[in-house]
Amino acid sequence: MNGFTALGLVEMTRKRTRESLAHVLCEACPVCAGRGEVKTARTVCYEVLRELLREARQFNAREFRILASTAVIDMFLDEESQSLAMLSDFIGKPISLQAETGYNQEQFDVVLL
Repeated sequence: MNGFTALGLVEMTRKRTRESLAHVLCEACPVCAGRGEVKTARTVCYEVLRELLREARQFNAREFRILASTAVIDMFLDEESQSLAMLSDFIGKPISLQAETGYNQEQFDVVLL
């Protein structure tokens, strides 16, 4: 059977010669980098806590400040407040929070004071 299916249909393939129309007309989302999903506020909270621990081990700051989106800061003030307090006790330094309205949900910075 040369190029025919079991039902007698002709099988053909074609080589793509140019980029897809979506690739030409669209660009990657600046928030999710084209993944189609963004991390939850809780996931970002855990990333922030890990980064805080790394920074505390590397630098001797008197205080750390978290700059993040309102959703992430709200999560730290509510459901993840105990995690933040435990980390502050563990590193022996105060941790303050600052909501940045211009930040998307995945953006954050840890500032050493």
